[in-house]
Amino acid sequence: MPAPLHDHIEQIRGQFPALARRTGEHPSAFFDGPAGTQVPQSVIDAVSRYFVQHNANHGGLFPTSRESDVVLASAHQAVAEFLGSDDPGTVSFGPNMTTLTLSLSRALGRTWNPGDEVIVSRLDHDANFTPWVLAAADAGATVRYIDIDPEDCTLDLEDFEAKLNDRTRLVAVGCASNAVGSVNPVKEICRLSRRAGALTFLDAVHFAPHSLVDVNDFGCDFLACSAYKFFGPHVGILWGRRPLLEELTAYKLRPASDALPDKWMTGTQNHECIAGTLAAVDYLTTLGRTVAGNESLPRRPALEQAYQAITDYEQQLIWHLIDGLRPLESYQLWGIADPLRRAERLPTISITHSRRKPAELAEELGRQGLFVWHGNYYALPLTERLGLEPDGMIRVGIAHYNTLGEVDRLLGALRNLA
Repeated sequence: MPAPLHDHIEQIRGQFPALARRTGEHPSAFFDGPAGTQVPQSVIDAVSRYFVQHNANHGGLFPTSRESDVVLASAHQAVAEFLGSDDPGTVSFGPNMTTLTLSLSRALGRTWNPGDEVIVSRLDHDANFTPWVLAAADAGATVRYIDIDPEDCTLDLEDFEAKLNDRTRLVAVGCASNAVGSVNPVKEICRLSRRAGALTFLDAVHFAPHSLVDVNDFGCDFLACSAYKFFGPHVGILWGRRPLLEELTAYKLRPASDALPDKWMTGTQNHECIAGTLAAVDYLTTLGRTVAGNESLPRRPALEQAYQAITDYEQQLIWHLIDGLRPLESYQLWGIADPLRRAERLPTISITHSRRKPAELAEELGRQGLFVWHGNYYALPLTERLGLEPDGMIRVGIAHYNTLGEVDRLLGALRNLA
């Protein structure tokens, strides 16, 4: 049975101008979403409109500044609801997730002492790995590493529980792997960490384009994501529990306010792209209302509807791709391939070829208008653990604007290259 999004796919694709691009004689198919999704026209218009109508710095006593502050406040509210929070003050924007994480790691690291321990994962993007390793080194704390099962590229939870103890100060894991799509049981990880007295930091960068984020349901203390991965501009987002954000000392300039959310947003922000982030949340909200057939649905319930439809649609496409790869013996699929475990993976796969290097394959696919990524995509802890450095893998990411026809084109090209 087709997912509900099938009925709206042409309307959806029509909102993304980039999807009309051609590569020579080929239509361009964007399977590079894990490195950054394409954006709808409404986001492009919001960025442009900010420059034309509201371009001003924060806190001025004149019309454009006041209008700009209204836009920024609306963005904080929208992103808070997007993350499942009712407190817009707990949402901070920054240049990117990496910069925000480095800033927070420096602040948290000041509270650690020799003998304290920090747990990170070998399944993570390096942005949720190295900042904590560096902060631990500065504090004289010990770093513990959650191992993975290389057969399916999932976290070894027994190894995690063995390393979690009353000296653990922080557990940092991703909601999902940006390399192989494995979804981590973050709710259980947060529960166990909380029981041990440890704080938790979740990287939701790869999770947010595909599944609904809910910080309260996860039970985490901090969470970061990036708007350019969920159809918005290049802006990083940090959420944290209010008491923790208020208690910690932020590295910032002296005139800057200690009130949330300004405390954690150092320097002048990228206002035009924050306006675009608001538009990205609005795009997803409108999608949910369209799927539900209810234009008055409040934002959070509309987002729930949107993500249910996105999940159903993307799952059909990714399993069509996985099933099509099975007969191609030259390729190895890294990650979960058992259809009975559909709920444990996102629509992102990585593959390697028995003879041809990932860069060679990516370049040839690119010439055919099939845009995929190669290398390690900053998931260096994983590619090191799998012994795939320095070449890495080929990554294919499905987004809700992709089509079954594009997947079949990709399969045909991989079959010819095999």
